[in-house]
Amino acid sequence: MTFLHTLKIEERRILREVVKRVHLQHHPKEFVTDREADKLISVIGPETVDKLLRVGVNTNIDNV
Repeated sequence: MTFLHTLKIEERRILREVVKRVHLQHHPKEFVTDREADKLISVIGPETVDKLLRVGVNTNIDNV
């Protein structure tokens, strides 16, 4: 069980967008899915997720 179930829906949406734009940008389009983003988020750990979430909120990535 990962910590993903503890995140709010809005937080998960922002994290997925950050991961897709930063970490999955060079992958084929069919690979850039919510499931693949969730896999990456679960691997990078809670501390890094907190940092990515702050970056996503501070840069207003959910409104772009």
